Amino acid sequence: MSRSIALRGTILPLACLALLALSGSSSRAQAPAHAKPPAPVAPDIQLVDITKSTGINFTHLSSPDDKYIAESMSGGVAIIDYNRDGYPDIYFTNAPSVAMALKGQSAVGALYRNNGNGTFTNVTRQAGLEHTCWAMGAAVGDYNNDGWPDLLLTCLNGVELFRNNGNGTFTNVTKQSGLNVDHGWATGASFADIDGNGYDDLFVPHYVVFHLHHLPKMGSAQTCEYQGIAVQCGPRGLPGSPDNLYRNNGNGTFTDISVQAGVENSQHLYGLTSVWHDFNHSGHLDLLVANDSGPNYLYINNGHNHFTDDAMLAGVAYSQNGHEQANMGVALGDYMHTGRFNIAITHFSNEYTSVYRNDGNLNFTDVSYASGIARSTTHDVGWGDAFVDLDNSGWEDFIQVNGHVYPQVDTRPIGTRFREPKLLFWNNHNGTFRNVSKLVGPAMQIPQVSRGLAVADLFNNGHEDIIIENLIGQPMILEPEYTDHKNDHHWVEFELEGVKSNRLALNAVLTATAGKLVQKQEILSGGSYLSQSSLRVHFGLGAHTTVDTLSIHWPAGETQVIKNIAADHIYAIKEGVGIVPFKDIRPTAPAKQ
Repeated sequence: MSRSIALRGTILPLACLALLALSGSSSRAQAPAHAKPPAPVAPDIQLVDITKSTGINFTHLSSPDDKYIAESMSGGVAIIDYNRDGYPDIYFTNAPSVAMALKGQSAVGALYRNNGNGTFTNVTRQAGLEHTCWAMGAAVGDYNNDGWPDLLLTCLNGVELFRNNGNGTFTNVTKQSGLNVDHGWATGASFADIDGNGYDDLFVPHYVVFHLHHLPKMGSAQTCEYQGIAVQCGPRGLPGSPDNLYRNNGNGTFTDISVQAGVENSQHLYGLTSVWHDFNHSGHLDLLVANDSGPNYLYINNGHNHFTDDAMLAGVAYSQNGHEQANMGVALGDYMHTGRFNIAITHFSNEYTSVYRNDGNLNFTDVSYASGIARSTTHDVGWGDAFVDLDNSGWEDFIQVNGHVYPQVDTRPIGTRFREPKLLFWNNHNGTFRNVSKLVGPAMQIPQVSRGLAVADLFNNGHEDIIIENLIGQPMILEPEYTDHKNDHHWVEFELEGVKSNRLALNAVLTATAGKLVQKQEILSGGSYLSQSSLRVHFGLGAHTTVDTLSIHWPAGETQVIKNIAADHIYAIKEGVGIVPFKDIRPTAPAKQ
């Protein structure tokens, strides 16, 4: 399929992917010497809706009235290269209506295989994914550490784990893995190797207690009304559920260690999104949990698989005014080039998307208004989000998708609508953003009831695409196209394989230095809202044609440094070895059964 993007390069041939210098020193990202460069002019990209040309024709089921909260929350999307051919594949979750569920009917999600030519093929049936739960979201991990990425679905009544068999098919191993003990309304789960044994552990936040045979009636209580309109009940007024942390035993099974780890959510807050990151640079992974209509958790790891919630002390529990918010999707990004990951969290209408600037030493400052993001987000209900460098300038922009939960708002003559446009904020290179949503093409302005958002270079052309799942109707895939064909921005991408670390290299931290441009990225499971972005790391390089130094801090604790990496290529890197041919990081043994 032809593309109008002006490409700077292609994937480097396998025979040439080798022999770059390797050393054992470490580097730390520093702020650029130029503290206040001039703000960029109007974006030179358009985000073009290419969904139709890809052949993706999936439809997420929905109820026209959304009488119940379970009908309004689904819609996660996951990027998973399930066949390890180097092209990202896409999984869309699906969910029935309450009426369907009461009749014993289910909804089928969809796995789309990337054909490598700009199109996708629905392989759900061949892959063995036809029969799944009332699915909320999805996360990707490698629970048996065999190199084949596995798929976890979070469901209205627990989780389902699908083992990748390495032959294009999956097997439901929920029961034999021990995860069938999870019965709550599971939401934004995430994998991470928290004990350093090379196997991915799993955190599962839970939402509210919801029973199909004990349905709350619309408008039956104060918490079932919105600005005088009778709407679905919840989450306030409904009981919350505890969360669960499952330790990977290394033999295909998991053990619930939630209570002894201190992350069981004894307050029964309404968990929606989780993400793992070493926020205090202690060498141990911490856990951020976004809770709807309540304070967030920031669990700090004391190094012995026990965590303490320091969200309030760190400044990320509440808004800058001390208010609880409807915390939805979570994005981490070093948008200021300080070497520290900042946090963005989407929220309900009449609130705003929160941006917490990471000042170091576990101190965050709410810069939602100062950053330029809050004001434009107060009217929308935000969900999936991401920091993403759409023009390869080397500076991360911010995107979020929106959509209300109450169709009934459309009965009012003015005010918030059920279908809402998407929002894109352009990085001004000085710690602030500006809303350019109306400047990057009509697709961004199409009102939809969006939920999940993931980011991936779907076509291996060096440009990050945006994959959106909508609660109602078709998904949307947005591809950036340059409007200025003289654009000379370069890029580089890295796919990692752990050896001592987990094989997917979850939570490996990469720092790329090109001249005075220093950037940091991390390989994350989960995040956004119910969604999973690509596990391949992408850096925009601006005018730089070489990465002078790439520093990788592996989950097992060692730091690896590679120098003089040519731009405009995708590289495979093996822990302790360096750049290798892609065949060297693909599984050679059959999947573990």
